[in-house]
Amino acid sequence: MGSSGAEVLKGVDPALREGHYATKQIFCRDPLIAWSHRRRFEVGLRLAARFAGQSVLDYGCGDGTFLALLSAGPSPPVEALGVEIDQFQVSDCQARLGERRGLRFALVPALDDDEHRARYDGVVCMEVLEHVVVLDAVIDRLWRVLAPGGTLLVSVPVETGLPLLVKQAARRLAGWRGIGDYPGTSPYTLGEYWRSVWAGERQHLVRPVSGAAGASPFHDHKGFNWMSLRARLRGRFVLEKTVASPLPWLGPHLATQVWFVLRKPVENRQTEAS
Repeated sequence: MGSSGAEVLKGVDPALREGHYATKQIFCRDPLIAWSHRRRFEVGLRLAARFAGQSVLDYGCGDGTFLALLSAGPSPPVEALGVEIDQFQVSDCQARLGERRGLRFALVPALDDDEHRARYDGVVCMEVLEHVVVLDAVIDRLWRVLAPGGTLLVSVPVETGLPLLVKQAARRLAGWRGIGDYPGTSPYTLGEYWRSVWAGERQHLVRPVSGAAGASPFHDHKGFNWMSLRARLRGRFVLEKTVASPLPWLGPHLATQVWFVLRKPVENRQTEAS
């Protein structure tokens, strides 16, 4: 993939430009934000090329942009399912993208049906786990639907170290310009900045919970620790590699996002079949 971030837009379907996440990410009016998100998609599409001719699940598919690009690319899966937590998102994806061959959308609870157990050769979870409050339940579900020997691709933002300072400054500037959702990002105290810059694998801040009174409480980005999540995922899956984005050569500690490439051990095949 090139470094410009333009490859992800080549031959892009007009329906993708109507996606509510695509509008504020890969088609954002701020060129730096757009470039960063396009590079994340490019890295993800390159990693997901291994799923050519296989079954793929996108957990937390948002507006369906990633699955649509993957399905229209040179290495499409034979079957692709995108799931989301609310009917609005599912209906929007179905209306814009549902007529594409092999591409379907459903609500997350559908994954609890037996037909989805160990069904998918690949599972993608992009920019989701940093928002999850009950993380173990989601990791359990990802484990359940992934076939033994299958690959889990996880993308999360880097909200620690020097990247946090840069990103908070960019968010504040974007908020002043009325771009994206950045005015809603929780502020940090000086002490919280200090602990975040020097964070290790242990969770370093108590994370605020939004929407606690509703059916779907969530975290914003504040206090998210990608290293802590990586250690948690490593307790269930085999971590094959960590890939930084938008510039892989910088390494994850200086990146704005990271991808984890994880594998479900094959020795669990008998357990899943029983």
